[in-house]
Amino acid sequence: MTGIIEIRFPEDQQEGTEATVTRWIVAEGDRVAAHDPVVEIETDKVVVEIAAPEAGRIAEIRIGQDEAASPGDVLCTLYTDDGAAVEPAPVAQPQSPASGTGTQREHLSPAVRQRVAEHHLDISGITGSGWDGRITLQDVETLIGGQQTKTGVKTAPATVKATSQTEGSDIIPHDRMRRRIADNMVASLMHTAPHVTAVFEADLSAVMRHRAANKETFATAGTPLTLTVYFVAAAIAAIKKVPQVNSRWFDAHLEIFHHVNMGIGTALGDQGLIVPVLRQVQNMDLKAIAAGLADLTGRARDNKLKPEDVRDGTFTISNHGVSGSLLATPIIINQPQSAILGVGKIEKRIRILEIDGEDVISVRPMCYVSLTIDHRVLDGFQTNAFLTELVSTLEHWT
Repeated sequence: MTGIIEIRFPEDQQEGTEATVTRWIVAEGDRVAAHDPVVEIETDKVVVEIAAPEAGRIAEIRIGQDEAASPGDVLCTLYTDDGAAVEPAPVAQPQSPASGTGTQREHLSPAVRQRVAEHHLDISGITGSGWDGRITLQDVETLIGGQQTKTGVKTAPATVKATSQTEGSDIIPHDRMRRRIADNMVASLMHTAPHVTAVFEADLSAVMRHRAANKETFATAGTPLTLTVYFVAAAIAAIKKVPQVNSRWFDAHLEIFHHVNMGIGTALGDQGLIVPVLRQVQNMDLKAIAAGLADLTGRARDNKLKPEDVRDGTFTISNHGVSGSLLATPIIINQPQSAILGVGKIEKRIRILEIDGEDVISVRPMCYVSLTIDHRVLDGFQTNAFLTELVSTLEHWT
């Protein structure tokens, strides 16, 4: 029996302002096995692979490459063959070096096999990031961009392409992530929320002592105790003091969340910024926060985040100080949230303390912390109350 089914963009897969079909892995008439990826869809946050639910042959592609897709849209239709095994379409394999083991080649999509053949890649050492360990197109592009093949030829990164060149300059087109980051920043700052930023200074002496005493224990357990862990924990304490920070504005009401889903701004080098979300942090201790952060940021930099890893954030931290800045303002609010915490570079500075009634000059590890708010939601009193609690938590860490 042969039937036809629709392959749709799942309702729960879009996370971001817009989704675009960036690459069809198959063409009309191609045969696919169950769970083979057929199309890649990109939002401003993640790339989603949509797979065939059953074995069969691609009947009709409904949404073309570079066209917008919305949840529920029919991407393509599939002729199904009940009980029929589907063999991968034959693609010429490179003669030398071998592209991988026989088992690996059997599970490659047509687009992946083509890229492997074009670049004469050795994929025998790749651990696939796709479904059931399959090697995805992104895995191959990463290999092309940065790894040495057995032929000894190192290619330029595939994500940066100079399309034209004039005297003394290169023209590099914006990729979709960069364009969408730009659109979101302009929309947030100019059209959605009136931004106001307050800045406090924090003495991290107590945090540094605690970290020095405990980071080896954390490392032994396989979890790095980064300074960001402390800022997440301190932000939770401050949100308990000023819950309006953890909210969303609507024209008729304000929704204040009981849970805290903490977004962590994670730089991807030249590829932009992504904000993976650590969920339900209000219930976590320091060890759980450290483990969750290590997992999320690691997968973000390896391009292995899932759509659910970047959705439903209620508050965000931007640790811009890791790249050297003392202060950044305004840090653009991650819509539709109401506030974002900025953390500057930690450096030793002179601080005058009053000890036993006398002023004492002391050198302390200091940093600036800022809270950028949606002024429709929060006023100066609440903003300063939040930062006061945050700084007090950090400075009196036990």
